[in-house]
Amino acid sequence: MRNYPNTLLAFLFLFISLNLSAQQEKKRAVHAGLIYPLSTNGLQAGEYTNAFSVHAVAGYSKAETGTAIAGFGNVTKSSSGVLIAGFGNVVQDSAKGVQIAGFANVAKIRSSAFQVAGFANMARGDASGQVSGFCSVARGEVRGVQLSGFLNCAHEVNTQISGFINIAKRVKGVQLAGFINVADSSDYPIGLVNIIKTGEKSVALSIDETMTTMASFRSGGRVMYGVIGVGYNLKNTGKSLYGAEAGFGAHVRLASDVRLNLEMVSQTLSDFKGTDYFKSSIRVLPGYKFGKKLEVYAGPTFNYIDYGQNETTNLIKRYVWSRNKNNGDLQGLYFGVNAGIQILL
Repeated sequence: MRNYPNTLLAFLFLFISLNLSAQQEKKRAVHAGLIYPLSTNGLQAGEYTNAFSVHAVAGYSKAETGTAIAGFGNVTKSSSGVLIAGFGNVVQDSAKGVQIAGFANVAKIRSSAFQVAGFANMARGDASGQVSGFCSVARGEVRGVQLSGFLNCAHEVNTQISGFINIAKRVKGVQLAGFINVADSSDYPIGLVNIIKTGEKSVALSIDETMTTMASFRSGGRVMYGVIGVGYNLKNTGKSLYGAEAGFGAHVRLASDVRLNLEMVSQTLSDFKGTDYFKSSIRVLPGYKFGKKLEVYAGPTFNYIDYGQNETTNLIKRYVWSRNKNNGDLQGLYFGVNAGIQILL
């Protein structure tokens, strides 16, 4: 009986030690398997933190600190390493490091990862960067580049590049889209249409050295803007030539009411019966603002043309350089002029 207190204390110490050990984080250097729960961590795979994981189909874990590779997908609560999957990666809590998937990456709660996917990336938090074949979406800040084949969407982003549309609250750098950019604040949007809350939009009527009149819409940020327009040629009396143009420009402010509008624009004239006239222009257009809503501009242009001589009246007589191609088309370089008036919306 004398040893009873000592024995009791020993059993109590052993119980506490086992309990603390059970509460310690479960870690494995290597986790391998086919699909949950057919793996070395079995049914308890969701309780383990792994340094390296490899699964033929799909893996499941509490956390990945190194590299996790799966033929189809990885599902983990936390990741700070590299996730590679043939189809998709899903991080349920904190996502850091890099996620690479053949189809999609999803970071559900907190994220600062760099995501690369064949189709889509989605992050509810921030992201170091996102690259996808179709769309990338981040509810927080994308500190690097957001690149996709069709759509980018972010709250705040450094650079956005997409094949069709970019959407953001604030863009720090360049916003480049195949068609449209949308933002509250973006100084350097490059797209045919740019809907920028703090930017500028205008409609204009212009005429050039070939007597082609254009009604155009310009939209953009403080510096960069896009140009789209439709028009009609008044010089060619043989056939009715209808025109369309598209391009990009940049404002260079010289004074409060004076600025340079530098533009690169492609224009086409057609009668829709096989007659086509193509022109690419660099325009240097000084503009003067009358009040807040009206601006007039005029300036020199440098132009490249390509058209069929047998199809269209020769709209230009003098060239800096020209040549006839084997198919009868004429190519030429020449100086011209463009002038117009625009109303700021």
